[in-house]
Amino acid sequence: MKAAFYDGNGKMVIQKHPDPIPDEGDAIIQVRATGICGSDLLMNNDKEEADELPAGHEVTGIISDVGVGVDREMIGKRVAIETIGQGLACSTCWYCRMGQYRQCENKAPAEGGGFAEYIKRKAIGCYEISESMTWDEGALVEPLAVSIHGIRRGMMNGGETVAILGAGTIGLTAVLAARQLGAGKIFITARHEQQAAMALSLGADYACSPEGEEFQDLIGTHTNGRGADLAVETVGGKSNTTLIQSDESTRMQGRIVILGGFRTPLQFDWLGPLLKEQSMIFSSCYGILNGYHDYEMAINMLANESNGLSNIVTHKYSLEDIQQGFECAYDKTTGSIKVQIHQE
Repeated sequence: MKAAFYDGNGKMVIQKHPDPIPDEGDAIIQVRATGICGSDLLMNNDKEEADELPAGHEVTGIISDVGVGVDREMIGKRVAIETIGQGLACSTCWYCRMGQYRQCENKAPAEGGGFAEYIKRKAIGCYEISESMTWDEGALVEPLAVSIHGIRRGMMNGGETVAILGAGTIGLTAVLAARQLGAGKIFITARHEQQAAMALSLGADYACSPEGEEFQDLIGTHTNGRGADLAVETVGGKSNTTLIQSDESTRMQGRIVILGGFRTPLQFDWLGPLLKEQSMIFSSCYGILNGYHDYEMAINMLANESNGLSNIVTHKYSLEDIQQGFECAYDKTTGSIKVQIHQE
């Protein structure tokens, strides 16, 4: 099959790669769409060597084959793939039995992601999507599930004020998740005009620049100076700026959920959140909380055609043109928000 690899020199290149073969419990999925995640961009920047396996974890497609022990009626089903957790999980360790597949202690070895014609994952990690859902939406299930998991881990109560740091894909899906789960006022920082406009269309009440004190002042004005009940940090990276903003924009005894991936040790003054008795909660990917998998909730949210989330998909490229897709995703002057790789 054809697959895309980072070449170690700043480019995504197409190469031949062995077709995946299903083992017991597996499904082979013909990939129809894969989103380019911010983490894909950051990891490429940090790599010094070429990929040995294709990346891509925001994946949707059609099941084309299954292994022993899997109902063959699954063949032909349109699915969103829980690529990082349940799609690799053993299903028998303590964490799997608790529904926390991301933390599985006996994961299957990775054999590559969605920047390829086919992908192999455990059949139990394939969540069926309806015929009415587009492939754009199918590939948005994964990032939406990330944000749903974060909002749920943050124990948001109906009517609470939510501050979201960052308006990339995870920040924007966090807006939709918070709004659908009953948030009161939602505030978000956005670096680019297209991100701010999209955040407002998805249900944010206010969007402003992350620079200076505007964000904290705006939240303070609308909360009688208290601050947000819940902050959701979605940026990560190599700076402590958004951690500081999360602390400063959140009230005493509020909660801060960290969704962004910080990729270097950082200095941070812990005395502030300690004196404010804030809770810092780290959230990674998705799983089952209160009997519901975040993927199931994401699919249900996307089934509501009025949610408008598919509008964040601003650019689509073929697998052969994946390098152009990565360049577009890097360059926000193109107007890009979410870039996806689509295959017929």
